[in-house]
Amino acid sequence: MQAVIFDFFGTLTDPAAEAERREAFAATAAALELPVDLFWAAMAESFPERITGAHGGTQTTLLAIARRCGVEPSQEQLATAVAVQHDGAVRVRRPREGVFEVLDALRARGFRLALLSDCSSELCERWQQTPFARRFDAVVFSWQEGYRKPDGRLYATAVDRLGVPATDCWYVGDGGSREHQGALLAGMRPVLVTNAHFPDASAYRDHPDPVRPDYVVDDVTELPALLNSPAR
Repeated sequence: MQAVIFDFFGTLTDPAAEAERREAFAATAAALELPVDLFWAAMAESFPERITGAHGGTQTTLLAIARRCGVEPSQEQLATAVAVQHDGAVRVRRPREGVFEVLDALRARGFRLALLSDCSSELCERWQQTPFARRFDAVVFSWQEGYRKPDGRLYATAVDRLGVPATDCWYVGDGGSREHQGALLAGMRPVLVTNAHFPDASAYRDHPDPVRPDYVVDDVTELPALLNSPAR
């Protein structure tokens, strides 16, 4: 095994942070002078569109959502909403405890690392400013590619950018969007992160994965020990 491909949200980020998404969206709604419930519903409904880049970047996406809600924001309102939306995204993607030590340990052992994330524009636009960016050899974002997990093209793109055969790759994720099914079909070896210590963390996961991987950890910090086992 030469590489490890990671999911992002709920795997490398703090699973508890997802509970703050509604509050973050509420701040954006206020900047657009929209009712919170209306904006929340529109953002939820548009999730498949937003993570495949259907509306472009954060500014054009928020404009499209505002119009869907029956509001035409001013340029000043829109600029403020973009800044607020990015601030909220930082909260929701905060790193989970110990994650950088895990990534650095895996790199020190010679693993190549990739990220494969279903995400909207906010992460892509600010990726290079995150402490994650320098730790990965390759990244694949659904927003940039135009399709989402478990589409096999995402996995094929990841291994192509890594320069490693799919059969030599671990895939590590918390099981949303049928990601392990996609990894298995791609020829990778999936690992489930259960987040067992975060009982509410799975509530937001869409399309629960029908595949239960043979390899399971409760927290990403357990991953180096799992991959270090002589049987692996």
